[in-house]
Amino acid sequence: MDALIKTWPKSGLSEHVRAAPQPISPRPSREEAEAAVRTLIAYAGDDPGRDGLLDTPKRVVGAFDELYRGYTECPAEVLDRTFAEMGAYDDFVLVKDIEFHSNCEHHMMPFFGKAHIAYTPVERVVGLSKLARLIDVYARRLQTQEHLTSQITTAIEEILKPRGVAVMMEAEHMCMSLRGVQKPGTMTVTTKFSGIFRDDPSQQVRFISLVRSGSR
Repeated sequence: MDALIKTWPKSGLSEHVRAAPQPISPRPSREEAEAAVRTLIAYAGDDPGRDGLLDTPKRVVGAFDELYRGYTECPAEVLDRTFAEMGAYDDFVLVKDIEFHSNCEHHMMPFFGKAHIAYTPVERVVGLSKLARLIDVYARRLQTQEHLTSQITTAIEEILKPRGVAVMMEAEHMCMSLRGVQKPGTMTVTTKFSGIFRDDPSQQVRFISLVRSGSR
């Protein structure tokens, strides 16, 4: 079985695919981050020294470590191992309704929804859960939905080198639902196609039809 598992080469990959982003230097300390949270609490009009808020800065910084862990993760490592056992299979692989959440880089407010990914493999396939993990690598960073969609597509295209990639993302943005125009329930849909999905409209139609079939 080991002979059927291959580590994918990392040469020729874009910088954002090949490695995790480099942190700013010097990176603020945890104490400095907690002090910034106390400042924001005071700016909002509350007292950061009252009992209910004493530990809030520590909790917020801990939540940041979790919500933005994508800055420490490498896309190429997520899709690093592929499998040769695909027989005569020559159609695309679709994983749909992958739930995700991210944070808008304009207001640092959440957006969340579902992603749908298809790729047409050449000789090798990747574990299905790895595609969901790849989404999280990029989603757990400050993002726009458009850039997120493009990054996921590029990573799959460069690392797996399939005949084509299709990505659709559907999300509700809290910066539109809770502030500004305040229109809850509004969904934003973004798509990105490469290879045969870009060049053959019938493949796009099949992809979208399968994504929409049996939607929950």
